[in-house]
Amino acid sequence: MATVAFILLCHKDREAITAQVERLTAAGDKVAVHFDARASQSDYEALRSNFVGNPDVAFAKTRVKCGWGEWSLVAATLIAVRTAFEAFPEATHFYLLSGDCMPIKSAQYVHEYLDARDADIIESFDFFESDWIKTGLREERLIYRHIFNERTQPRRYYAAIKLQQVLGLKRAIPADLRMMIGSQWWCLRRRTIEKLLQFVDQNKGIERFFRTTWIPDETFFQTLVRHLVAEVEIDCRTPTFLMFSDYGMPVTFYNDHFDLLLAQDYLFARKISAEAEELKARLGAVYAEVDRNFSVSDEGRRLHGFLTGRGRIGQRFAPRFWERDATIGRERTLMLVTCKKWHVAKRLLDRVGMATNLPAIEFLFDEGSTPLPDLGGIEATLDKRSRHRRAMVRMLFDYYETDRMILCLDPSRLHLLRDFFSDRCETRLLEIDCQYGDDYLQGHARRVGLASEMTTEANFAALLPTLRNDLTREIEAIRDERFPEFFRIKETAAPEENAAPLAKFLGIEHEKALDIARTDYLFAD
Repeated sequence: MATVAFILLCHKDREAITAQVERLTAAGDKVAVHFDARASQSDYEALRSNFVGNPDVAFAKTRVKCGWGEWSLVAATLIAVRTAFEAFPEATHFYLLSGDCMPIKSAQYVHEYLDARDADIIESFDFFESDWIKTGLREERLIYRHIFNERTQPRRYYAAIKLQQVLGLKRAIPADLRMMIGSQWWCLRRRTIEKLLQFVDQNKGIERFFRTTWIPDETFFQTLVRHLVAEVEIDCRTPTFLMFSDYGMPVTFYNDHFDLLLAQDYLFARKISAEAEELKARLGAVYAEVDRNFSVSDEGRRLHGFLTGRGRIGQRFAPRFWERDATIGRERTLMLVTCKKWHVAKRLLDRVGMATNLPAIEFLFDEGSTPLPDLGGIEATLDKRSRHRRAMVRMLFDYYETDRMILCLDPSRLHLLRDFFSDRCETRLLEIDCQYGDDYLQGHARRVGLASEMTTEANFAALLPTLRNDLTREIEAIRDERFPEFFRIKETAAPEENAAPLAKFLGIEHEKALDIARTDYLFAD
């Protein structure tokens, strides 16, 4: 009978991870855990302590700081795969899972399913000829070098692509590889894993190429497995059930999806909501069952595809999901930065992006040119973003597959602050308290149409006190709201003084916050 070594990529919620590992090993299988290096060392040590002396559980020899869309996700997977390959010589299959995956069949069913087919289960579609990529970059993922992360440094990310386009810095794709693409989630046989690891060790140039491609977890294994394994031995599908909306966003499953999930022709499912405690308990119980019959119909995917397909031609049976779902989500943390000097807020987000893995979006509701991914049209105009603001933010959380994100808001957007603080998500607010010199106020007056290049010094002298008072009133109105989890850093304060509120706001170590606060150009005009 098949023995599965599960490769578990996770970054939070050690209690849920512990339960997942115990569930999987109770069925006689093995688990190799990679716990993101961006998570706290104390959480990692606490997780490890739960499995001391357990021969069925191994931890990746090296922890990697993982970033969405980066090579680091592939690096973490490779490290965990090597760990599992060496620690579990009896493992016949290696199955990649995330922390928010749950089984939708019994362990008995999973083993019998794998025993019945001598194949690698992995999506592997031609990168250029298939329509697997629905939105966003396509060829650009490969032919340009991606140095910056789109979600933490979006302005630099898109500027770097533009610069390479202008300079004609396209690069060649390895000639001996047929580039493939597919879901990150797969189940591979032991001999395939052995071939893949040997190939990577013997062909260092392959790793160098993929290191600077965009979202390589959707191309690296998919391409190499097709290169190393005969096509007849590849079941070109993912063993893990996941759905995307017609706007390219992953669908999250909740308590009322139990029957739908069990009816799907897959072994596991993602993404299960952190709030769906009942669903997780019921699925966990199913995994332990023996001789349970599953009636597989796959109607969920077909129904979803039918409805979204009708939607694309304007014949909707229901409102767009951004119109019907008006919450960001209880398990998420939204961090808002407000500052009248937009360039100061942008610099702070840039530094935070370099120091952490937090997605950071600039003035989403104030600046039409804010770099954003393709979200199916909701991001197209400031009016649409504001009208569907909670859904817009929720889609960004989904797009970046994160539960923590930073947004900038102009202090005049008090109504948006009130709205976000009334949501079920955890909302934090950081005010950047700046000094406003006459030169800044004159520029601000021109930007908002109160002055022009023809405005005289005498007119400015009469106008500036009013402007200064207006900016003060905006900030005072925010402070008067007495929002919970409200923090402030000041231009006039020392970095050591600003580090404490910054650390609490971001949820990071004091030393890392101090390093950000010491940015010498942060408040420069």
